[in-house]
Amino acid sequence: MDDQTRIELEAAAFRRLQKHLMEDRTDAQNIDMMNLAGFCRNCLSRWYQEAANERGIEMSKDEGRAAFYGMPFSEWKEKYQTDASAAAQDAFKKSHG
Repeated sequence: MDDQTRIELEAAAFRRLQKHLMEDRTDAQNIDMMNLAGFCRNCLSRWYQEAANERGIEMSKDEGRAAFYGMPFSEWKEKYQTDASAAAQDAFKKSHG
């Protein structure tokens, strides 16, 4: 496989992951993803922002989140984010504290 095809396949897989998290599994909370997998939507948006910045593209944290979430983060939180349970918060503190 040539490099361009590999890049295109990786980009397609990323777009599918993004769609899955943003449309198909809005019920999956970021804290639960962090506790289970060690990353969440915010991590993905930060990695997107960092990749842009490394290439000389000015992108703020909020712009990176909007690019990944497809809307301002505040709107996402209002629509889909629920309060984290005490157990989820405790698990997060233990693994990321």
